[in-house]
Order: sequence, then C-alpha cells, then structure tokens
Amino acid sequence: MSLPADTPVLRVLVVDDSPAARLLISDAVISSGRRQGRRAVITEASDAFEALRLLPRQPFDLVLTDVNMPSLSGLELIRLIRARPEQRMLPVVAISTEREAEDILLARTAGADGYLAKPFEAETLDRLLTEVLESDRGKA
Repeated sequence: MSLPADTPVLRVLVVDDSPAARLLISDAVISSGRRQGRRAVITEASDAFEALRLLPRQPFDLVLTDVNMPSLSGLELIRLIRARPEQRMLPVVAISTEREAEDILLARTAGADGYLAKPFEAETLDRLLTEVLESDRGKA
C-alpha cells in the first residue's frame, strides 16, 4: 500500500544492538505509521554511542531504544538525551524483554515517555506511538 506524497513523515531512530531486533522494530514502526496515516522514515543505530552521534545531525520525532545493550545501556542513553537541552523534549520509548513493574519504573525514572515489552502486538505499538506522539513532549 502506497501513501500519498503529502503524507506526514515520522522520523524515528531505532537503537538496538541486535540487527534482527532493529529490523523487526523498524518494520513494525513502518507498518504502524501506515495504519495511522504517516510515513515512517527509520534510521537505525547499533548502540547508544552511534545514537548519540546521530541525534544532533538530523531531526527525529521519536527514539525507540533497547534497554539492555552492552557498553552503554538504553537507560543511560535516555538520561543523556534528557540532559541535552536541545533533545530533552524528544519523545523516547524504552524497549525490553523485561516486563516487571520495577523495570518500567526504572525506564520512566530515566526519562522514558513509554515502555514497550518485547515481543509486542501491533495494536500495542499503535496505541503507544499515539500516546507518546500526542503527549506534551511529542507535540513540542
């Protein structure tokens, strides 16, 4: 299904150390965007350091980051994003296989706007993206 040329664009940075996970998440976001009448343009980063290099170079509407990554975790990445004045309003969603309330709280405390537990259903992703992008931070 092709979208009209004037379809709103959603620029998303997907951060995960697993190439397979990045592909699955990217495909899911593209599909979710289509269902919501948006064209998702995905940029992938293989770790938090690459994400930190990419963030100032191009505008993003949303960051989806895995929590459990080597060297610098997704939670540390979120804290660093929140510490940058020019990025503190950027919506960020933490993604993890962990489903405990404590894990969700840790992500929220780090500054995540949302939390997505893997594996996830399409409807869950749709709902979360809508909530995050329509929040005060997503509208900034």
